[in-house]
Amino acid sequence: MTDNIDNITRRTLDYYDGHAREFFNGTIDHDVTQNIDALLGAIGATPPFTILDLGCGPGRDLKTFSALGHRAIGVDGSAEFVAMARAYSGCEVWQQDFVHLDLPAEMFDGIFANAVLFHIPSRALPKVLADLYAALKPGGVLFSSNPRGDNEEGWNGPRYGSYYDYETWERFMIAAKFSAVHHYYRPPNLPRDEQPWLASVWRK
Repeated sequence: MTDNIDNITRRTLDYYDGHAREFFNGTIDHDVTQNIDALLGAIGATPPFTILDLGCGPGRDLKTFSALGHRAIGVDGSAEFVAMARAYSGCEVWQQDFVHLDLPAEMFDGIFANAVLFHIPSRALPKVLADLYAALKPGGVLFSSNPRGDNEEGWNGPRYGSYYDYETWERFMIAAKFSAVHHYYRPPNLPRDEQPWLASVWRK
C-alpha cells in the first residue's frame, strides 16, 4: 500500500516538475486574498505570525505573506517549484513529500494549504493531517481549499485527486483533532453550482 501511495505521489509531482513554468504563468495572477484573509483573521496570536505554505508551488502566496510582515516558510514536493519559490519569494522553502512530512513540532501559527491536500490519497490523509496538527502551535490555524465533489477520487489526467463534500472533509478534520472555525465556497458571489472550491478553516 505504501508503495502505491508513493507511486501516486511521484506521478503527480512529475507532472508539476514538467509543467512548473506553465503553472507559474497560469496561476501568478490568481486572487486568493479571500483565503489569505481567512487564515490570518482566524489566528489569535500577536503578529507577525510564522506561516507554513503547504504546497507553496512557485511562491506566489509566500511572497504575499512575507510582504504582509509575516515569517513565511514554504514546503513543496516538486524540486522545480522549490527552486522557483526560493527565487521568487526570497523565503525559506523546504522540499518534502507530503506523505513523508518532517516538520518541526508546534512551530507554526498558521498553515496555508491552498489547492494542495486534495492530491493526497484518502488513505494517506489521516497521517498527513496528524503531521500538520503536530506542527501547529496550540491554538494554531489550518486553512484548506480543495475542489469539492461527491467523495470520488482517482486520476484526473496525469494528476491524482480526491474530491470531497464538506461533511466528509469535516470527518477527516475532526478525526485529526481539529475544531471547525468556518467554511465557504469559491469564487465568491456566484451560485453554488458555479463555486467549485470548498474552503475551510480549522483550529488546533
